[in-house]
Amino acid sequence: MEAPTVDVDLLPKKIENEKERGPMFHCDLHDTEVVHKLAQMFLPGLASACVDNTTGDPFNTPGSVAVDLKSEMIDFVTQRSESFVAESVILDNGADGEVSDHPFDIISCFVDDFVTSKRNLLSQVSGWLLSDKREDKIDDFVQEMEMNGFWLLDRREKVAETLLKNVDFKNLFHCSMSFTNAEDLANHVNNCIFKPVFCDNEGCNARFSAGHLKEHESDCPFKIIPCEQKCTDSIMRREMDRHCITVCPMKLVNCPFYAVGCRSAIAQCMVGKHCSDDLHSHLLHMLKGIHKDASGGDLNRRVEQIVQASSSNRLAEARDVRSLKVIVKDLEAKLGPLEVSAIEKTSAETVAKNEDSEDIGTKTNGGAQGLTSSDKTEVSAIFNNEEDK
Repeated sequence: MEAPTVDVDLLPKKIENEKERGPMFHCDLHDTEVVHKLAQMFLPGLASACVDNTTGDPFNTPGSVAVDLKSEMIDFVTQRSESFVAESVILDNGADGEVSDHPFDIISCFVDDFVTSKRNLLSQVSGWLLSDKREDKIDDFVQEMEMNGFWLLDRREKVAETLLKNVDFKNLFHCSMSFTNAEDLANHVNNCIFKPVFCDNEGCNARFSAGHLKEHESDCPFKIIPCEQKCTDSIMRREMDRHCITVCPMKLVNCPFYAVGCRSAIAQCMVGKHCSDDLHSHLLHMLKGIHKDASGGDLNRRVEQIVQASSSNRLAEARDVRSLKVIVKDLEAKLGPLEVSAIEKTSAETVAKNEDSEDIGTKTNGGAQGLTSSDKTEVSAIFNNEEDK
């Protein structure tokens, strides 16, 4: 039976069109970080499948089934990735919840499905799967495969590249550009956002796509940046916190005279200037502790006497309570006892007397309702006698 003429006519035209257009040059670049993350996920997934598949089996060990299960795992996730676009269309039409479209989440689900399919009967019916022993055994087998060079990282990354392109139908994590000649492709690769680059910061070995350069620079722990507290130093980002709370000259500290009453918080490098600028205040705080009964006016006059009796440099150079107290006591011994002014003393006595009178009046008025007229006269006489005295 002869083939339909329509197919015979179309086939040569299709081939001719392709020949006329020439071969296409595709950009195969992809998001380096996503591919690396996927490659790192494959080994724990394979280890889980091997451990679960041999649970309770006296004749097999995880290592004895690793080669076969690796091939099965690659075939399984590849087939699932190839049919993902069609499956996602069906799910979008019938599913109620939202499904993540990030390649790592999608491919992780494929790997989890493969691991689940390889659990033997004992693994499924026993509670052993939920025990810490299973996790420890998986971790040990992962380390064993890494030490023996089983399924190296670069080979896993090749598998990850293929899977990424299959599921990334929005082209968010790989480049889909095509060109008619190699020169155009080469020019594109130099500027492609998926071009792999290395971090230039000393000590950082990160490798990522060019499109993530600014993002990486903003949080690279090895990048040298200016001090966050505005000192003149530039520090590695990961050392910033330690610098700010230990050696930074702009670190905030309490005033050395905090114990006597100064509550100022100043930069460490400004302590000397603060002690000089606030000398009078510090002296006043200290004298309040020495002369507890003295009034504010007397203490202020004493401060002036102390400043005049000594060079201001000597006082300003005192950087702590102890050294300033020694200087003050020495000067006070030369100045003699603190003199309290008569006005200040009389004023203080008057205030005290008024307070006492108010207390007596309050008590008397509180019971005045029960007094007779003669009692009230007697109380008035008492007050008059007190005033005469």
